[in-house]
Amino acid sequence: MNRCVWLLARLPARPGPAPRHAGAASAVLRSLGGLRHPSRAAASSSERNGGRAPDTSLFVPLHVQPLAPGPEGDIGAELTQPLNKSEVLKILNKFYKRKEMQRLGGENGLDARLFHQAFISFRKYILDSSFLSADVHIILNDICCGAGHVDDLFPFFLRHAKQIFPMLDCMDDLRKISDLRLPPNWYPEARAIQRKIVFHAGPTNSGKTHHAIQRYLAAKSGIYCGPLKLLAHEIFQKSNDACVPCDLVTGEERVLVDPEGRQATHVSCTIEMCSVTTPYEVAVIDEIQMIRDPARGWAWTRALLGLSAEEVHVCGEVAAIDLVTELMYSTGEEVEVRNYKRLTPITVLDYALESLDNLRPGDCIVCFNKNDIYSVSRQIEARGLECAVIYGSLPPGTKLTQAKKFNDPDDPCKILVATDAIGMGLNLSIKRIIFNSLIKPSINEKGEKEMDAITTSQALQISGRAGRFSSVFKEGEVTTMHRDDLVLLKEILNRSVPPIETAGLHPTAEQIEMFAYHLPDATLSNLMDIFVSLSQVDGLYFVCNVDDFKFLADMIQHIPLNLRVRYVFCTAPINKKQPFVCTSLLKFARQFSRNEPLTFDWICRHTNWPLVPPKNIKDLVHLEAVHDVFDLYLWLSYRFMDMFPDANLVRDIQKELDNIIQIGVRSITRLIRASEATSVSGAIAVPDDFPLQRTEVNDRMLNLKDLPAANQEQFSSVTKVPGQKRIRGSKALGYKPAEVQSNMKSYGQGSLAARLVREGLLTQEMLKQLEREWQVHHNNNGNFPTGKRDNQNGSKGTGKKK
Repeated sequence: MNRCVWLLARLPARPGPAPRHAGAASAVLRSLGGLRHPSRAAASSSERNGGRAPDTSLFVPLHVQPLAPGPEGDIGAELTQPLNKSEVLKILNKFYKRKEMQRLGGENGLDARLFHQAFISFRKYILDSSFLSADVHIILNDICCGAGHVDDLFPFFLRHAKQIFPMLDCMDDLRKISDLRLPPNWYPEARAIQRKIVFHAGPTNSGKTHHAIQRYLAAKSGIYCGPLKLLAHEIFQKSNDACVPCDLVTGEERVLVDPEGRQATHVSCTIEMCSVTTPYEVAVIDEIQMIRDPARGWAWTRALLGLSAEEVHVCGEVAAIDLVTELMYSTGEEVEVRNYKRLTPITVLDYALESLDNLRPGDCIVCFNKNDIYSVSRQIEARGLECAVIYGSLPPGTKLTQAKKFNDPDDPCKILVATDAIGMGLNLSIKRIIFNSLIKPSINEKGEKEMDAITTSQALQISGRAGRFSSVFKEGEVTTMHRDDLVLLKEILNRSVPPIETAGLHPTAEQIEMFAYHLPDATLSNLMDIFVSLSQVDGLYFVCNVDDFKFLADMIQHIPLNLRVRYVFCTAPINKKQPFVCTSLLKFARQFSRNEPLTFDWICRHTNWPLVPPKNIKDLVHLEAVHDVFDLYLWLSYRFMDMFPDANLVRDIQKELDNIIQIGVRSITRLIRASEATSVSGAIAVPDDFPLQRTEVNDRMLNLKDLPAANQEQFSSVTKVPGQKRIRGSKALGYKPAEVQSNMKSYGQGSLAARLVREGLLTQEMLKQLEREWQVHHNNNGNFPTGKRDNQNGSKGTGKKK
């Protein structure tokens, strides 16, 4: 007995009143420290803080290992007796059903979901453990013997719940860390000076940014913050051309104009890269309306509140004036508004284009996905017209080259096919904007993909590219491809742009690190979820969508990285829809975790450099992905220079790759034809989202109606399969009847095969394949083979075996 008392004395003390109905053994425990029973009048954590209740679905329970006997043996069993697990199970289930216990759980932060999860874990722990701590064993024994009450389990249940949900013990601290209600206080350098805020408001092509840049160039020091690398490059070039030394800073590039490496007085940067600690005389924040962007809005909020400049010139839509003024009230700074009107007139036409035959020089067809870009450009060049192509995933150099080609009055290219990437960052000589569609995929604030008509703001931004002041066309025109869309376009353009009401915020690495200190076992994705769930913002702000961040966090979670490095990798600006880019990030992280530098030779092996010009659309898409991988390497090289040491070499091959991609884009219709041909021959698969519809005969088929009518019957004798359904006419390749008729006239003399090869509808490999199939056709007594399975079925039908 003395040994038992000595062992009991070693149990950890827990001050507080004893549970009700405790038995004799429980009394011994109370005399040695007792058990704490939470006050039933205690207020919940959320009530004490006045914050919203957390989304407990985000709380991931930790696993608690069942206990195994130690060298001292099972003390609880020595003091009492071994437990009957069947009786224990009944007691536990009775405890779970007690409404009083559920209410107590709620007062201690356990809502119904957490209470249930904690109970399942507690029950499993009790039943799976080969022995229990003495205090738990004694309480359970007392309850089994009728000397205790089932409610006496609650302190032990709560202790277990806090083990598997550690955030319950630190909820107050987590709420304080995620309190985002006073963003202006995050920037002490800006709050230490009285800034002058000037808002240059107006539509596209009103000269608002020009006036702000003039003040920037005249200042002793300045910073320009733009949404795109192209815009940052443009101001960088313009500034240095005006003999104002200016550096360039983007996520992937640093250019110091001083040969000795000293920083220039002026800098042009992408907005995420602006410094909020360096003092400037003038700062320019371009496209301020993007402060509402669900993914990137935080960068504009940070620049507006944090830039330490005597004058901050903000350029953007009128819809952002009220929000900027409200935000500046919170900093005690007044806003001077300067309004601008469009410099050249723009007209919404009363008729739609309806047919590509009606195109004229200076036209720009705007599509909202690459599929339509490919399809439309193919149809345009089928009419003998040359077109330039611009879309978002093209490298900046290729975009500029295509823009230069379109703008050049001496170049035969007079038509542009583009996505809304032309909305900003490129100076284009456009006479007429033609919307191929008004439906655009978008991501809402919840991270959900939506298909909806473009907004008035987007329509105005794109339409405004027509008839720019600096172009050869002094008046702009806007219309649609289809007559049905024209009414909707006019309706969209006639709406007033709704005022922007909120500005974006994003958790910083420091805030997430503080979260991780309290929740060391949580994953980064889970930390971010809990942070957003607990965050408090006032009515002027919203928390930006973090789905892309979480996607990358989950992807590299299994790789051993410290939290700060993991956070940086997850903020990498990559397109998660590109599998090759995502795979590359994963390999970069794995190599980094091994502390093995990612050298030039390594990146060349990974990307199979050197690369050759694309032969089809699939090759072009891959080259664009490789360009993005080089961008990713450069982006990481400025954050981990020792682990990504060969940035200059990678930049050199990236420039070479840009030239290779330019070669492909210049001949994009040839690539489309090659993709059509390879999809017919079965040699190479076309990407799933490729716009062309395909029909097959044993995975090999041509669209007969695209051939001269006189030759259709002759060719169909080779390729026709009974019962085979065929897409008729020009639909398979996107042609319209007028196109087909014009193509019929263009076929010259000579054999059918020669003409098909000359027109790109057949390749030599396809001819050989057709020849083999024709031979099989005769060998099978005129029955064209329909595949191996059909042949086997046919053999069975004859009743013969070979």
